[in-house]
Parts: sequence; structure tokens; C-alpha cells
Amino acid sequence: MRIELIGAQSKNQPAAAVVGAKAANLARVAALGLPVPPAFVLPIELCEAVANCDPAGRQQLVKGLAEGMEFLERATGKRFGDRRRPLLVSVRSGAARSMPGMLDTVLDVGCTPAALHGLIRMSGNPRFAFDCRRRFLESFGGVALGVPPAAFKSRLHEVIAAEAAASERELDSEALERLGASYQRAIEHDCGALAETAMEQLQAAAEAVYRSWMSDRAVTYRRLQHFDDLRGTAVMVQAMVFGNDGPSSGAGVAFSRDPSTGASTPVIDIMFQSQGEDIVSGTHTPDSEAAIERVLPDVAGQLRDALERLECAFADVQDVEFTIEDGKLWILQTRAVKRSPQAALRFAIDFVESGRISPSEALLRLQDVDLDKLVRSRLIDVDRPVARGTGACAGIAVGRAAFDTASADRIAAAGNPIILVRPDTSTADVAAFAVSSGIVTAAGGRTAHAALVARQMDKPCIVGCADLAVDAAAHCARLGAATLKEGDWLSIDGDAGTIYLGRGTVVSERPEPELAEVARWRKAA
Repeated sequence: MRIELIGAQSKNQPAAAVVGAKAANLARVAALGLPVPPAFVLPIELCEAVANCDPAGRQQLVKGLAEGMEFLERATGKRFGDRRRPLLVSVRSGAARSMPGMLDTVLDVGCTPAALHGLIRMSGNPRFAFDCRRRFLESFGGVALGVPPAAFKSRLHEVIAAEAAASERELDSEALERLGASYQRAIEHDCGALAETAMEQLQAAAEAVYRSWMSDRAVTYRRLQHFDDLRGTAVMVQAMVFGNDGPSSGAGVAFSRDPSTGASTPVIDIMFQSQGEDIVSGTHTPDSEAAIERVLPDVAGQLRDALERLECAFADVQDVEFTIEDGKLWILQTRAVKRSPQAALRFAIDFVESGRISPSEALLRLQDVDLDKLVRSRLIDVDRPVARGTGACAGIAVGRAAFDTASADRIAAAGNPIILVRPDTSTADVAAFAVSSGIVTAAGGRTAHAALVARQMDKPCIVGCADLAVDAAAHCARLGAATLKEGDWLSIDGDAGTIYLGRGTVVSERPEPELAEVARWRKAA
């Protein structure tokens, strides 16, 4: 087994079948000269052995981690777990084909008590350091140790309430220090003493990411997407760059074009003073590109330029995760965007017209799109919308409200269409997505992993609906001034982001000019 190195002058171009699509694409990004934090990759071939607790596989894992960390320490000039200049890393998954949000990630690994003091010394920002520590404890505790998310969520809500804050984003350094201590007690209650050496944490995190290959949501997603040929996930260990290090830092996701409608304008979401998981988890509603232009106009221009370069290099519309650390842009990931059928058709035509791909390549990209069923729809026979959110996937859906996977399955079994109504977008709901006609969430943005999955499944989706308050346990919700109960009819417009009570009528028409262009390609082939 050999590890692959990315960034820091490395020009290796490993294959996706060896290191996963995420790492293979990131190596190409680094070769383009775009800013990429250095990383190393443990290959897919190690997944089965580590997941099955094979001693030889574990020995290879330990050796690969030691070799890779030497590379990262040289590349960054920092030391893993150090008291003065600590190096923190992320531990990420990566199969040969993209599985957004279905496998696990552990962030801020190496944030030991010693490294915590090093972060304070290095940054002069205690709030940033304690935020990294509590993020590490939640991420590592949940993924590597199996502590239930509710154990962390309840403690978070207690501190937020005690501080009279709106969210964790308003907590000061002292409150975050208390929160981290509370998280550590939760871990020790469930699992005993927490490993507090950086290499112990790293090994446990890497093993957990390999094991996530067989998680319920990952298995379900592979079944739904017919990914039966995939052999496992790689593990990528990457130097952390910090979007939570002050007001000139943030984390975001950018699409080089709109993956819902097919429009050529980029779609960019950002959360300042945050890390990437905040935005892709779907638990927060982000700001738009306008916020970057207002706060960091130079970075906004650099990001637009990077999107154009990546789209040209990969000859496809890109989904890019990025971090801004103290005013500097870093690219963390790029992949072909998950797109609605309507957008897939528009992209194919635009790329042929611009000369980026041939008509034959465009036909290959459209082979999984049922063009005979491709329609543009609109709602009639509805009153004024009762609420609005952000359209994350275009289209019209009409169905009965369901608030979890079990109720969605039950209502669908009776032959009824479903509108899944949830507090936020979560990839844990992928089974409910599959039986639903549309999805509405109170929080989240267009770039959250679950919104990506909704587009891939061609499910009209509205996220970030501020007027929606969901009580999933009681199977009801407040929607504007109305009360919504399980089984009530809803109608949604994923283009406009509008939500209506009652059962609207759907009127559809076919995109004839675009379909005629595809017909010409086929005739000429």
C-alpha cells in the first residue's frame, strides 16, 4: 500500500479508482495552481480490511498515517498536537463516485488540550480556539465513538438558553469553553476517557471514516443509485484551514451554474465565522454571494475566476467547497454538480454551443435523462402562498404532508403522493426522499448535501423557509399562520420557492426548442 500526496508542490495525478473521486479531483485542482491545503490519501484498497478490523490492515493504516503526517508537518511548518504551532487536520471520505453527505467526516482532529492552548497562542483568539475544540469533540464523539447526536444537541441548547443567545454563533469564548467541557463529560459518560494524543485521535477517526462505508444511509444511497460496483472509500487527511477564525473568514459552497434551472449564473452560499460542516449539513441558512462581495470583494472575484477555471478544466459544471481563512481563499473540493433533468438539458446545449463538448459527449451526458418525460410545470387553482423559502430544486409537487421516514412510507403505501416536511435538510432522510414527491425544510441552503441529493433524484425542494416551524415528534408544523397536520395537502413550487395549502392543479408543457436541438444531434450522429 502507498499513500498519495496532494498539494505542496506534489504534481501526482492519482486515479479515482485508487484514491476516490474527491482526492483525484483535488489533485487536478492543485495542479492547476489553485490554492489547495496539502493532504495525503489512504487508498480504497485498505477500506475492507480496516472496516473488518483486520490486524494487517490496521498496521498498514498506522504506517500510512505516520508517513502522511510527516509530509503535512513539512508542508505547513506546524506540528500535530503541538503546544505552540499546532497542526489540525480533517479526515474525509471519498469513493470512486460522488456520494455527497453519505459517508463520514471528522474535523479539527488533533485539537487536544495542549493544541487548544497552542491555537490561543498562535491566533490570539480564544473564541476561535474553544470553538475548534467543541467542534472536534462533537465531530469525533459522534463519528468515531458513536455518541448519539442528541447528547450534544441537548447540551448545546442548554448553553444557548443560559446565554440568551439565538444560536451557537452568538456564544462568546467563555460559553464555548463551558460547552466543550460539557461535550467532554457526555463522551466520558458514554465511552470512558477520551483519547487525548493527536495520533490516537487520528487513527480512530480514519478507522471510523472507513467503517462509514457500511452505514445505513451509505448502503441505501448506493442501492438507490445502483453503485453496486464500488469497492469502498478512501480516507483523505488534509491540513485544516479555518473559516471560523474571525470576521474575514468563512466557509461556503459554490456551483459554477445553477443546478436547478440550468441558468449560467453561479450559485454561491457562504457562512462567515463558520466551518464547512455548518453549511453542507443543512442545519443553518447561509448568506449569498452578495455577502462576500460586500465584505471581501477581492475574494469574491477570485472565487468567480476559480469557478470559471475549474469549469473549463473539467468541461462540466462544478460543485466547489471552499474556505476563506483570514481573507485568503482555499479550494477544498470540486466535483461535477448534481443537477435536475431540466438543468442537465440546458447545460448540455450550452456546452455544445460554446465548443466545450461535442454533441456526442452531450448525448452521453443525457443518456440517463428521460427526455420524453421532461416537462416544465406550473401550479393553478391555488390561493396565495402561505410561506416562502429558497428553491433548491425546480419543479412542482403536490402531496400529503409527512414529517419523517416512517410516516412517509405509511402514507405512500396508501397510494398518496408525499411532501416531506422537515426542520432541516439531512442525508439521514435519504430513504424518505426516495418515496416523496417534494421536500420542504425550515433551515438549510441550496448547497447543503441533502439538497444536492434532492436534485439528483429530481425532487422539487424548498429550503430555508423561515415561516416553517416543525414539531416532528407531534407530526405537525406551523406554516405561516396555519397549522399543518400529517396527511394535509400541500403544493410547492420549487422554482419560486413558494408553498401553498391545499391540492393545486399541475399544468405542464414540454421544452420543445431544446428537445429539437437534441433530436438534431441524434440525427447527425
